[in-house]
Amino acid sequence: MDSTADSTALLTDHYELTMLQAALKAGTAERRAVFELFPRRLAGGRRYGVVAGVGRALDAVETFRFGPEQLAVLEGVVDGPTLEWLAGYRFTGDIWGYAEGETFFPHSPLLVVEASFAEAVALETVLLSIYNHDSAIATAASRMTLAAGDRPCIEMGSRRTHEAAAVAAARAAYVAGFTATSNLAARARFGVPTTGTSAHAFTLLHDTEEQAFQAQVASLGKGTTLLVDTYDIAEAVAKAVEITGPELGAVRIDSGDLGLLAHDVRRQLDDLGATKTKIIVTSDLDEYAIAGLAAAPVDGYGVGTQLVTGSGHPTAGFVYKLVAREGASGDLEPVAKKSASKSSIGGRKYALRRRDRNDVADAEVIGIGTPPQGDDNDRPLLTQLVRKGEIVGREPLDAARDRHQASVAELPVIAHSLLKGDPAIPTQFI
Repeated sequence: MDSTADSTALLTDHYELTMLQAALKAGTAERRAVFELFPRRLAGGRRYGVVAGVGRALDAVETFRFGPEQLAVLEGVVDGPTLEWLAGYRFTGDIWGYAEGETFFPHSPLLVVEASFAEAVALETVLLSIYNHDSAIATAASRMTLAAGDRPCIEMGSRRTHEAAAVAAARAAYVAGFTATSNLAARARFGVPTTGTSAHAFTLLHDTEEQAFQAQVASLGKGTTLLVDTYDIAEAVAKAVEITGPELGAVRIDSGDLGLLAHDVRRQLDDLGATKTKIIVTSDLDEYAIAGLAAAPVDGYGVGTQLVTGSGHPTAGFVYKLVAREGASGDLEPVAKKSASKSSIGGRKYALRRRDRNDVADAEVIGIGTPPQGDDNDRPLLTQLVRKGEIVGREPLDAARDRHQASVAELPVIAHSLLKGDPAIPTQFI
């Protein structure tokens, strides 16, 4: 791809390119190197994490190009020889990684990037940016869908975050089990299903609530969802059923004690003969609030703020570290950072999900230098995403969604706990 109109090359930090300049001058830029993207720990004592953003990261690698516009910005940032090198930048290395939707644990090698130091270091910031954001959202979304059980969750947080982040969040939430989003850009770019009906403003526009309901039903049909908490909920439910009859699709409650109100509304709907009308609840829900509504007669959840902010953990805490580089002999030599509390483990990693006879996961096994050996029940976790600069790991978003469901299903029961604690399975190095 030669066009740089949509280049991701400037989605990086200044020091990535000054490192590159120094390495070019020192003659070390072309040394073969292995970088890994991984978490040192799980955020907030969660039991597992979810990989998301893989497809977006592959797009970013493909469009990482320095055209005239990007090079003009870098005048004065790096010297002439470095600008000349950047003008010809193309990633020509290999990338392996956990497939999108997969669960992960501390030290899981989510990305393994092997290329020259110069090619690989330039990608650090953009890869971390995508993975840290999308995986944080997907992890929160997965906890919410687990808490919701068979009840659907709808992503509706666009107005609570940056406009670009909103699109990525909708995509990540869909990977982790949400059924739809309110964000139309996510529909256009990624094929995420969208849904929505009306807000309180629509009711307030009309002279009466009844007129608002009539207008919505006339436009969207009796199967629509009517928002019933603008004024008095009981009166609104009565008017809604009077207008639509038992064919009313759903009512939405956006305020108050949602559990108590859901019971009251369910009784009223049933008494009015609208036994098939569903109840959707919204209003600053998170996984704990969803779990708290498990016994309430709720049929679905709309989640906004808490989802797009990672439910208190807006980043997954990933790092991108050099773990091996070409030595004097031409072979790869392990390298590691020794800083207190921020150490890394040298050597190229391979990963295996060890499972027992019942196909329940019991360990994340990471081999250093060579792949760990497993039996027929175990699953290798790394798949090739880029081969000699060519993207080979693209897949439909629904494949990631199916993978997430299967990956969570194989975890032990403790993974369902919302309490802070140890990871659902241990990480073992061999």
